[in-house]
Amino acid sequence: MSEQTIALVTGANKGIGYEIAAGLGALGWTVGVGARNEERRESAVAKLRAGGVDAFAVPLDVTDDASVRDAAALIEDRAGRLDVLVNNAGVTGSAPQMPTGVDVATVRAAVETNVIGVIRVTNAMLPLLRRSASPRIVNVSSSVGSLTLQTTPGAETGPISVAYAPSKTFLNAVTVQYAKELRDTNILINAACPGYCATDLNGFRGTRTPQQGATTAIRLATLPDDGPTGSFFDDAGEVPW
Repeated sequence: MSEQTIALVTGANKGIGYEIAAGLGALGWTVGVGARNEERRESAVAKLRAGGVDAFAVPLDVTDDASVRDAAALIEDRAGRLDVLVNNAGVTGSAPQMPTGVDVATVRAAVETNVIGVIRVTNAMLPLLRRSASPRIVNVSSSVGSLTLQTTPGAETGPISVAYAPSKTFLNAVTVQYAKELRDTNILINAACPGYCATDLNGFRGTRTPQQGATTAIRLATLPDDGPTGSFFDDAGEVPW
């Protein structure tokens, strides 16, 4: 990939998304900082630029059709193409998430952002990605979405969560379907688990830093042309479905 590589990271104003943007920017890439909150978005762009990253702001609410269309138009006007899309924006959903007591609105909200939002953004950006010599899509998932791990006695899968965990299972399944449709193209799409990182998504209870959590997504964003597609990875390698 050339030094002119253009990337978009959703939910990049803080946490893991910010560190993904910083890591890609450190490679000499131009990075779009996708975020819906204007103040945090502009602050993140300023901080990245102060660190030498060629960053630009992309107003983006992944749950809003018009916002996503406008984001795609902004990138087209600025760069004419997109080389890498990192779908990082996500929510855990409110508590409680025990299956027998959950408010179905909590499940709906998690799926709207974590799954439908990814589909909405990916489809809007695909025409731009198709203009790239080496397009990559990375969906930031979680090992809590692994049905294999969820059904393995003793495996660490976090608390019972009928909204967040299944939304990541759904995202993984969506990633596979995209890979199947795009298998005859040069677009590689994979899912990345950042691990249990200390971010405001979990009240900063995680055991890994956001910078550590960004490493797998950055690796998948920089895959060679013969790299894998339709797979699920963390720092240790492939994660079972």
